[in-house]
Parts: sequence; C-alpha cells; structure tokens
Amino acid sequence: QVQLVESGGGLVQAGGSLRLSCAASGSIFSINAMGWSRQAPGKERELVAYISIGGSTYYADSVKGRFTISRDNAKNTLYLQMNSLKPEDTAMYYCAEINIATMSPLGSWGQGTQVTVSS
Repeated sequence: QVQLVESGGGLVQAGGSLRLSCAASGSIFSINAMGWSRQAPGKERELVAYISIGGSTYYADSVKGRFTISRDNAKNTLYLQMNSLKPEDTAMYYCAEINIATMSPLGSWGQGTQVTVSS
C-alpha cells in the first residue's frame, strides 16, 4: 500500500511563499500522475494541481500563475511551490495519485499539511 507524507506547511503572511513536499513510498510514484488538493473548514475539497508522468500540468484557476507543481521521480517526491500567497489559500493541503481522466484520486489522500496565510 502506498504511503504519502506531506510536509512544508506553516504560517506565512500574505504575499509570502511556501514549498510543500509529498514523499511517497512504493513504486507507483513513477507510473501515476500526482496531485495536490486542499480543503478549508466548511468548504469542499478543491483539486489544486496535478502533474502527469510526462510533466503535463493542470492548475485550478484560483492558483494559476502563483503555484507550481513539480516531481522528482528519483526521490519519489512531489512538490508544490506556492508564491504570492493569499488568506484564501489557507487550508489543509493533501497529495495523492490522480486519475487524470476523472480528476479524482486513485487512492487515499495523505494526512495533509496545514497552510495558514495571515492578512
């Protein structure tokens, strides 16, 4: 069973930056698309970004131009560089393998890492 461990969250002021990491165990990392979602209290989960094996990317309109997703297959690690952060980016951020066709997770999301952006 694949295990995903997110890290890198924290408290940052609006306009600041954070880099999230997702360390994956198992060999699936090199054969599946990977993505990040977020969920704020009282709100639905939002797929923020995903990256395919070939490097193609998707971004939600809410983060386009500010967030960059990347992957290091040799290290089985997924990243999310978040710049120009806004208070509305405050949420728990999760990673998972992604079914691109349905834009839904293939398995379970990780345990998450909290991002809090103060105004």
